[in-house]
Amino acid sequence: MIVAIDVHYRETFAKAVSIEFDQWDAEEPIKIHEVLVEELHEYIPGSFYLRELPCILEVLKLSPIEKIDLIIIDGYVIINDEGKRGLGAYLFDELDGKIPIIGVAKNPFKNNKKYVREVYRGKSKNPLFVTALGMDVEEAAEQVKNMKGPYRIPDLLRILDEKTKA
Repeated sequence: MIVAIDVHYRETFAKAVSIEFDQWDAEEPIKIHEVLVEELHEYIPGSFYLRELPCILEVLKLSPIEKIDLIIIDGYVIINDEGKRGLGAYLFDELDGKIPIIGVAKNPFKNNKKYVREVYRGKSKNPLFVTALGMDVEEAAEQVKNMKGPYRIPDLLRILDEKTKA
């Protein structure tokens, strides 16, 4: 099972949503989970994971962890060519390195060519930025590229984004 997770922040709480699907070419999620998190860590530039990771872990409690083969997050696993750890790397560690993590980001970071693969989908001239831990980044990029949907954002990740912001 593949789980994709996103978090959206409101004024006094965060909404974390996960979708479960069983194959890369799935058109619809098998399940959608939502959780509201009211106790938020303040945002600290350069330490975004302190704010987001607790929300991700909370929504992950709603999926059977032993059945998860892979997790996709909205963001980076590795941030730059020096190997600075991003949200996905902290999640990978939190899960004892047992579940591969793919980060799919919409915006680039400076000095990040070594660990990131740019994925162009549809007719978009703007790439997605894919990073990974626990699996080969080339394979991760290829899987994201081949997900269903004609646009830059794969259909399942678009559904996730819409549910998170609703």
